[in-house]
Amino acid sequence: MRPLLRLAVPIVAGELGWMSMNFVDIAMIGRVGPTALAAVSLGSAVFVAFAIVCEGLLLGSDALVSRNFGAGRMEECFRTLWAGGQLALPLGVLCALAVAASGRLLPAIGIAPEIVRQTIPFLYAMACGLPALMCFVAMRVFLQGTHRVRIVAFAMISANLINFAGNYALIYGHFGLPRLGATGSGLSTTLSRCYMMCVLLAYMAWRGRSEHWHLMSYARQFYSERIVKIVRMGAPAAAQIALEVGVFSASTLVAGRLGAVAVSGHQIALIMASLTFMVPLGVAQATSVRVGNAIGRRDAEAANVSGWSGVALSAAFMSCSAVVLWTWPLQIVHIFTYDPEVAKVGVSLLAIAAVFQFFDGVQVTAIGALRGSGNTRIAMIADLIGWWLVGLPLGAWLCFGRGWGVRGLWFGLSGGLISIACVLAVAWTRRVHALRAELHGHASVLGLFG
Repeated sequence: MRPLLRLAVPIVAGELGWMSMNFVDIAMIGRVGPTALAAVSLGSAVFVAFAIVCEGLLLGSDALVSRNFGAGRMEECFRTLWAGGQLALPLGVLCALAVAASGRLLPAIGIAPEIVRQTIPFLYAMACGLPALMCFVAMRVFLQGTHRVRIVAFAMISANLINFAGNYALIYGHFGLPRLGATGSGLSTTLSRCYMMCVLLAYMAWRGRSEHWHLMSYARQFYSERIVKIVRMGAPAAAQIALEVGVFSASTLVAGRLGAVAVSGHQIALIMASLTFMVPLGVAQATSVRVGNAIGRRDAEAANVSGWSGVALSAAFMSCSAVVLWTWPLQIVHIFTYDPEVAKVGVSLLAIAAVFQFFDGVQVTAIGALRGSGNTRIAMIADLIGWWLVGLPLGAWLCFGRGWGVRGLWFGLSGGLISIACVLAVAWTRRVHALRAELHGHASVLGLFG
């Protein structure tokens, strides 16, 4: 648990810093009114649905870096870093074009015109920061895999200061700048992500000189084979993340059909559930690195202990967060708005969020452990069935068929999440048994020919 915590705490701090940007955006835009809040909520849902797929592809380098670092092959880590960078930039540009174009589809799915008018320029502003965001992700995966995580946490946390100042100036029109509302929120977030990329670039240049990494010597070739390997390993992870994030983006679009009050209450509850989720997400990333390091050393028992330690840590934290969400829902909603109708919806949804917290922690950390072991397909399959074949259809039926409104949507998604957590816990148990057989067999062969 101690080495896991040493690695996990800075990653968790960084993830909280990452999520705090969205938290601050929603809290500050909520003061403008329900329509602006709904526009940022829908725009963020669309943006994340695209951006998270690209990030998932880059996570294919996670296992490569952590395993090579565990085996002491630092040169291979540098090559993977450059391959990730060569993939990240064009990926970010393509994703930015897709995000910018997607806003035009919102009227076709029944979103109110007054919300669409503010959502489209918000999406344009957010799209501009995607190339920088993908380059940041490529560097972050390398740094986490080589246990250099404090700078990542610093970049994410300090970026919140840039975002807060930008929101204050651009949303409300301070310091002589125009009052841009939702668009100002998007511009501020883009500036913050460019800042994060610059921080990691400066750190890499400084660390490269002090430790004689000679990083530029690895930039002389195009790592096409390694890029293909990253994409092949990252594609199931990207699909899994897309399925999970996509279902919440879809749920936000469904809530948008119920009006600005419903989607605003939905977004407040979702932002709080996402904020607590950042802690087990950070633990999951640390668990992935620890499992990968152990496999690089060919130590199946260390991989087993690292995986279950991460699951236990996440489950314990999420149990505590459930108590907070259940006990103080109104106080939490008032961080964002005092509108009585929005508050009523938000409070009811936070109670549902409290119920699934434990399972959310288990499933994401099990995914991290499986990814560190090189298995990303089972999570993709579990999410496809749990979210899209169980959770969302059940939620839509309860929402519209039974007339439960947005609460029915959340009940359905909770059922899907609980089923996913159970499946992935079993999958990690089976994966550990397979690792023991695989690594023990390899050790026996080495003994025969040693």
